[in-house]
Amino acid sequence: MTEFTPLTATLGGVLIGAAASALLLADGKVAGVSGILGRALPRGRDDLGWRLCFLAGLPIGALLWGALRGGLAIQISASPSALVVAGLLVGFGTQLGNGCTSGHGVCGLARRSRRSLAATITFMVTGAVTVFVSRHVLGGG
Repeated sequence: MTEFTPLTATLGGVLIGAAASALLLADGKVAGVSGILGRALPRGRDDLGWRLCFLAGLPIGALLWGALRGGLAIQISASPSALVVAGLLVGFGTQLGNGCTSGHGVCGLARRSRRSLAATITFMVTGAVTVFVSRHVLGGG
């Protein structure tokens, strides 16, 4: 179980908001991870550099934070096949919803996008139903 700490959660939220704001103000780009990744894959992109730096910064930032805190406690309890299915479903969902939680939930809501509001409500309700079903109906931990 993950221990919730309000201070680090607040700090993380402030950093995510600041990074998203900086990217939007500096380059007019939305910090939606699925869009950044999806548009980094086609060949011949002239903006590949910043996209790769942004994506590399996600795990590097986590590793640096872990190093400062004395390590990362990572525990994966799902099977590899469940992780693959989950990843494919997330990828399908981000294509269907035209964005991910960071694009809609952080950036879209800040821009008062109605589409992002609908998408974020859908993410949250689906997540809550999934947790309820997996823990209370299927009996998972």
